[in-house]
Amino acid sequence: MSRYIFTIFYFSVITFLLHLFILGANGDVNDHLEKGKKLLATGQLADALTHFHSAIEADPKNYVAYFRRAAVYLGMGKSKAALPDLSKVIELKPDFIAARMQRGNLLLKQGDFDEAKTDFENVLTSDASNTEARNQFDLTQKLIQSAQEADDSYKNADYTKTIELLSTIVENCPWAIKLRELRADSYLKSGDFPKAVNDLKATAKLIPDNTQAFLKISQLLYSMGEADDSLTNIRECLKLDADHKECHAHYTKVKKLAKQLESIRDAISQSNWNECLNKANQVLKLSSDPSSHAFIYRAHSSLCTCMSRGKSPAKETIDKCTEVLDTYHVSDAEILISRAEAYILNEQLDAALADYQRAHETEDSNRVHDGIKRVQKLIKQSKKRDYYKILSVRRSANKAEILRAYRKLAIKWHPDKYEGDDKKKAEKMFIDIAAAKEVLTDPEKRAKFDGGDDPLDAEEQAQQHNQFQGGFNPFGAGNGQGGFTFRFHFN
Repeated sequence: MSRYIFTIFYFSVITFLLHLFILGANGDVNDHLEKGKKLLATGQLADALTHFHSAIEADPKNYVAYFRRAAVYLGMGKSKAALPDLSKVIELKPDFIAARMQRGNLLLKQGDFDEAKTDFENVLTSDASNTEARNQFDLTQKLIQSAQEADDSYKNADYTKTIELLSTIVENCPWAIKLRELRADSYLKSGDFPKAVNDLKATAKLIPDNTQAFLKISQLLYSMGEADDSLTNIRECLKLDADHKECHAHYTKVKKLAKQLESIRDAISQSNWNECLNKANQVLKLSSDPSSHAFIYRAHSSLCTCMSRGKSPAKETIDKCTEVLDTYHVSDAEILISRAEAYILNEQLDAALADYQRAHETEDSNRVHDGIKRVQKLIKQSKKRDYYKILSVRRSANKAEILRAYRKLAIKWHPDKYEGDDKKKAEKMFIDIAAAKEVLTDPEKRAKFDGGDDPLDAEEQAQQHNQFQGGFNPFGAGNGQGGFTFRFHFN
């Protein structure tokens, strides 16, 4: 009898202890739920998540803990993590309408139309008057139909229609990977590479370890001539898989090209025109495959620009810039401006004005407006006194060339040495030659003249003439050049 009583007592104690344990566990769960709820309300999502983790560990069948943790995941933008929790809530409590609506909305955003439709149907079965469920159900039906039409349009190669339909769907289903991939392919087939890249970038974020997406993005950016962005994306591929053969091969090619393009930019910023020409030619050697079309164009464009700014022979510069414009059938403002400047050096002012006006059609900028005004001044100036023509030198002539031309002409037209009968003509020519030398050997005055303004206005010319009458010696040591000591007078 005593043994029986002991056994009853033993089980009573065990039952009591178990009851206390359960009460304690429930207390812990409720404590975590309450603390997590408060943190969630104040936006402290990471701390709230920790409490909901603890609540689920203490009671794996507590549907409230799963539902609140799903809310935190959604607040953190982690919809994929929220879905399993919502599914667990529905498993534990099938009549929890809020969980079904939330899961249905997430599935709809992912483009999982059939599963989303099922959730909305279940809600309507429980509550036929649920307006939100009805609206979402109707929307899902329409999107299913639109998706089918988009698929048919794609198969019929009607990519414009496909893009139009898919764009409407993607507005409601931003996480629909397959639909974005289909739209990206439609953009590609339509030739709209930038928009295709945007869709592929979205899929790269939506799919974990998506090396193929980063490879394709990088290849597309490469074909668009965006070396730096191409390099950035191919590096993302290698971060995910350092041994990826295709990504590694593409990385090697893009890295070399990006380095040369950076060197071109540096050379231009430093006005190192010879280095610019050298690097542009190296880019042409590296860009041998068909997908390098954009870089080949950029290299030729750089050659045109650097030849023009570096004052290469005007005819060669004009030929190179014309070759680029004709080959690629473009109206690139940079190339047109470069050719216009070469035309100016070659004294083809009307052609220069035509190029600046053509550049204005694609670029409404100060440099284009200033260029047009400058060429118009030069055209007007050319009908008066052109110091380059007076000395018979090119606009790109350096100071030594200008001085040689000046000395040669000064000897020819010196009034005391002139062999002709028209002394007045000799006097005028000599004044013009001296004025040309004064302007073209002075960097500031020459810059003004090249800009279309004659720094020697009428009053200054009159003063110069008076100095000449009084015995001004343009060959003497006073001008800083030396070598001639002629004196002259007039009858």
